[in-house]
Order: sequence, then C-alpha cells, then structure tokens
Amino acid sequence: MSTQFFSKLSQNYIELLKDDEYYDTTIEVGEDPNVKIFHAHMNILYYRSPYLRRILASEKKNNGLIYIKLPNILPEIFQIILEYIYGGILSLDGHDAPDFLKILATADMLHLQELVNYLQKYLIENKSEWDDLQMKEIEVWEHVLKWGLAQNPTLISGPNTWSDDDFRTMENTLQHCLPLVRFFSLSSVEFSQKVHPYKKLLKHQFYEELLNSYLDPNREPTDNILLPRNITVDKIIDSRIVNLNIVSIISRWIDRTELNYKFSHLRELYFPYQFKLLLRGSRDGFTPKNFHELCDGKSDTITFIKIKDSEEIIGGYNPLKWESSATWGITNGSFIFSFKGKNNYKDATISNVKKLDHALWFNTIAGPYFGDDIIVYASEESIDYNEFYYQKCHYEKEIRDSGYRFSMEDYEVFQIIKRKV
Repeated sequence: MSTQFFSKLSQNYIELLKDDEYYDTTIEVGEDPNVKIFHAHMNILYYRSPYLRRILASEKKNNGLIYIKLPNILPEIFQIILEYIYGGILSLDGHDAPDFLKILATADMLHLQELVNYLQKYLIENKSEWDDLQMKEIEVWEHVLKWGLAQNPTLISGPNTWSDDDFRTMENTLQHCLPLVRFFSLSSVEFSQKVHPYKKLLKHQFYEELLNSYLDPNREPTDNILLPRNITVDKIIDSRIVNLNIVSIISRWIDRTELNYKFSHLRELYFPYQFKLLLRGSRDGFTPKNFHELCDGKSDTITFIKIKDSEEIIGGYNPLKWESSATWGITNGSFIFSFKGKNNYKDATISNVKKLDHALWFNTIAGPYFGDDIIVYASEESIDYNEFYYQKCHYEKEIRDSGYRFSMEDYEVFQIIKRKV
C-alpha cells in the first residue's frame, strides 16, 4: 500500500520559501527601477530547473552563498514561478492575457517543461477567444512561416525553389496555423509580395476569394472571414458616436486605398490620421451659429450624425473649408456614408460625389450640408436645427433606405490631421 501526502509537503516547501533564515542562494530579479531580491535554496533550484542548474554549476559560493542575477524576468512573474518550483502551486486568478504570456515565456526560459505544457494546454482550452494580439497581421504571417521553416530545417526560406512535395510538407506543418491568419486584413502590396509566393499553401477556393477581394470591386465577402485584430491605439479619436473600426474604414475611404469598399471592414485597422474634435452637438449646441463658429475655416473634416431612435450613423467628408457664404462648394474629393450601427461595419455604404459643382452647400442657417443629399439646417442661425433630410441627389449611391426625413440624436465634426509615425 502506498499513500501520498503531497498537500502537506507542498505547504512545508512554501513555508521554507518564505523563511529568510536558512537560504543559501540570493537571486536579483528585474531591472531598475523594478528590482527585487529573492532568497532561495540551491538544492531545490538545482533539481527543479535545468536552466538554473547550469547557472548554479558555474557559480562559486561567497561566504557560503550563491548570487544570481535574472534581469530579463519581472519580479512579480518570478514570484509566481518560485511558488510553482517550491510547492507545485500555480494560481492564475486575477491575471490578464499579458501576464499569462509572461508566465509562459518565463517558464520556457527556465526550462520548466511541465509548466510550459500545462500553460499551453490551458490557453488553448480556456482562452482561445482572446483577440488582443498587438501585432500587425503581416508580422503574424511572417512568424508563422518562420516557425514552419524551423520545423522543417531541410527547406530553404525561398519558396521559388520548393517542389510540390515541399509545399505539401509545409502545408501539413501549418495546417492548424493557417486558418488563424487574417489574410484579408493585409494590404494589396503585402498580399502580392508576402502571400502570393506561398499560394500553394492555401486552399484553391480560399486563395481565389482572397485574390478577388483586391481585384474585383463587386465581390462580396463571405460570412466566415475573421475581422481584424483589436490593435490598441491611443489618442486617435474622442467620439461618442463611432469606434476605431469605423475610423479605420473612413480613413481608407479618404485615402482611396480600397478598390473594393465592401472589404474595408476586413482590412487591418488603418490609422494615418488623428481626428480632432471640433464640435459635439450635445456639448456645444445644435445651432448653425455654433457650427460655423467652431468649423468655419477648417478643411478636411468628417461629420458623424447619430440618427435618433436608431443605431444608424450617417455623415460625410468635406476636403474644403466650411464657410458661411451662400454658395456651393466645388470638389471631387467629398463623399457621404452610412453605417447600420456602431458595431455593424459589413453593410457600410460609401457614395462619392457625382455633381462636383454641387458637392457642398454653405450658408449661415445650414449646418453640415452635403449636396442636396444630407441636409441639416434651421430657420434661423441662432435656433436649433429643425430640418433634417436625406435624398439621393448629387452623390452616386443611395445610403439610406428608410424615409426622407430623420431626427438627429447627436452629431460630431472632426478635423483630420496627418499623424507623425
């Protein structure tokens, strides 16, 4: 008969870790200003971590103590690792995605294979919904290829020399990775230079749809395409109406980077501009006078209008300066748009100006007035807007399918400013 008392053993070893009296190893962890000193025991470290075993074997004792420096590990992460080394305990409660990855990376560095295997399995089974990888999609693809080549050292990096068997080998290696790469997020240049040479790794039908998304302006995206990753970018816009996904789509439309606008919401988030808030109706007022005081003389502006009692958002881009004079603004660069909602990008509609000499209307009693299509004005310049209309007139496409009149819940006007990269 054999009985195991691991719980009490684990508890005793954790108590030993916390006891500062009988240690023989001092470990300095981290870099200034985030440095912490840990006390540990050589025999435990030696048998639990192959990485630390090599370090301990090469260090000489000084007054009976060994001193180790681990500058590439965060102290708070090393504390978690030490508790695992001593007591076989791992507590993941209260830790977010970056912490998980830091613990995994540290366990891998210290060659704690049991812990590495557990964390990898845990992440796959419990955290597969995470979607906050802060990396450009082209970099994800390049790392996938690099990993695939590392698994097949006989393959050289250039696909031009690969045989059909080589491609099949690589495809088999990457079979679980390829569906997770968001190829539709890539730019046409990235696709042409970085994906096209490896097209034999992709299923024929998938590759054809990907290719056509760049070439065919009438191609509709299917429903099973992964949306772009949620890249965190600070200080792009302060809006109560739109989010960064809509900002990215609008920025692409301004720069005309898309031939097929139906795929704009699937491309990698694109932020060449900062959106400077000029006016918010709920903050600054809803009169034409407010609008002209804050927006006249400002060029390159975007207007977002939130439709009342609806999720719908409409608006337009004006490359000219807003004015108060009763005159038409002439340009070929303006457009109007609509979104079904803040989180509904697939059905977005863009409509470029058709009658260039009637692209915009400037007037003291008008607010944002795009052609005779989106009309916002008041009977007098100092009273709140009381007339809101949409009709297809001087722009190419219909952007609304519900009614001529509408009510405005709020509106915002932003000036776009080129970001310094």
